[in-house]
Amino acid sequence: MAESASNKTQLSVDKSCRDIGKLAVWSVTSAKPGNGVELLCDDRDDTYWQSDGSQPHLINIQFQKKVRLQSLAVYLDYKLDESYTPNKVSVSAGTSYDDLRPIKTVEMEEPTGWVNIPLQVPEVSEPLKAYFVQLAVISNHQNGRDTHIRQVKVFGPRQDTVQRLMAHDVGFVSPEFLMFTVVR
Repeated sequence: MAESASNKTQLSVDKSCRDIGKLAVWSVTSAKPGNGVELLCDDRDDTYWQSDGSQPHLINIQFQKKVRLQSLAVYLDYKLDESYTPNKVSVSAGTSYDDLRPIKTVEMEEPTGWVNIPLQVPEVSEPLKAYFVQLAVISNHQNGRDTHIRQVKVFGPRQDTVQRLMAHDVGFVSPEFLMFTVVR
């Protein structure tokens, strides 16, 4: 069977983070028939979500439990989408739709490929923690009304299992348990 997915541009992912988008429920404010929310996470750069309505266009990403967030990556292609390409986006996060706080606003000039949006809060050294993340398309290039977004990925920091256990001070002190506390 032939591979039909197109993925010309690979996303460079830091080894210290992992894709947590599959843990979430995704929704959008509007979509043209045949260009729905499911195309945002299909790992193909030849498909896209297309909004249908007035701005801002919203992508809502809701997690079942509070997650640690590191960055959001968006795949855009100005050469193919022109006036449908977002020019200005904002990212907000919180526990629900009702208490979202703005995290970052990004302006882009004719983007083609992956745009990485770090979600680190400047005053805090810990990763951002939230149940709900919202990506809002505020404006498009050439004053376009609807938008095309080809892919969205959400990344959280990766934590070593041993570090996580040691942080909770499990207290394994017997020789039988101590021999399994490090990986050789």
